[in-house]
Amino acid sequence: MPTAEPITGRENLEDLSTPEQALAQFYRAFNTRDIDLMSKNWDNSDEAVMDNPLGGIKRGWAEIRSVYETIFAGRGIVRVEFYDYTLHVHGDVFWAIGRERGTLEHDRQNVKLSIRTTRIFRRVSGQWRQVHHHGSIEDPALLDTYQRAIRTDSQA
Repeated sequence: MPTAEPITGRENLEDLSTPEQALAQFYRAFNTRDIDLMSKNWDNSDEAVMDNPLGGIKRGWAEIRSVYETIFAGRGIVRVEFYDYTLHVHGDVFWAIGRERGTLEHDRQNVKLSIRTTRIFRRVSGQWRQVHHHGSIEDPALLDTYQRAIRTDSQA
């Protein structure tokens, strides 16, 4: 049964040993544009992989980090929360499958975002670290708007 209560990043992060708090740490880093906190959330190895709506597959923390730096440096502000999700834990790995909703504030416009999302974490030295993210925007017009806003900002 999917969890209805969203993860926003505003949750208490005192005990990062739980999957929910590892997810909350990611959303806090993303929504506050905190690249240092994002670095603590992701596995900083070459094994980390991201396939997100900006296109392409990024392998290794260095490539993944560059995507977040582009998003964080842009004029557009992206904020999302994770909802309608299920968590699956198996030993030192967990995966979360659900949806993100949020907004892209860009050039005086507010665009509502809707993204299908999967995140995979593994336990490293007692802490959950993200090793995979896949996000898809189903609506072609929304995907185009999102990509143009982020790419235009990175080229300005």
